[in-house]
Amino acid sequence: MHVKKVDHIGIAVRSIEKALPFYTDVLGLPFLGIEEVESEQVKVAFLQAGEAKLELLEPLSAESAVAKFIEKRGEGIHHVALGVEDITERIRELKEHGIRMIQDALKRGAGHRLERFGRRPRAQHDQRQRSFCGGE
Repeated sequence: MHVKKVDHIGIAVRSIEKALPFYTDVLGLPFLGIEEVESEQVKVAFLQAGEAKLELLEPLSAESAVAKFIEKRGEGIHHVALGVEDITERIRELKEHGIRMIQDALKRGAGHRLERFGRRPRAQHDQRQRSFCGGE
């Protein structure tokens, strides 16, 4: 798999309003904006962190995947997004290496990027950690 870059790191938070000052005022990261992704029932705040971005993920519904993540594990890193070329081919390669996809199909996520979530194989890594496969 040819990874071009770490595109972004998704961080689950209960409240963007409460979390944002730490990232902007304490860490000095530039704030890029906020967007709601209705399909995921989440509000996303974007911050620039060098070449990559941070996405603060606030659940908009108790039924959202982010709300369930926070309920089970607390606030923290939810996913790491890798920028790749030809996401369809990369997904095929990942499946050949035993990566199980969480979603059935590609979809548009925050920032209108094509994305698909997958899990690391149990034998190699902690199953609780999610990997993210993203394309541009």
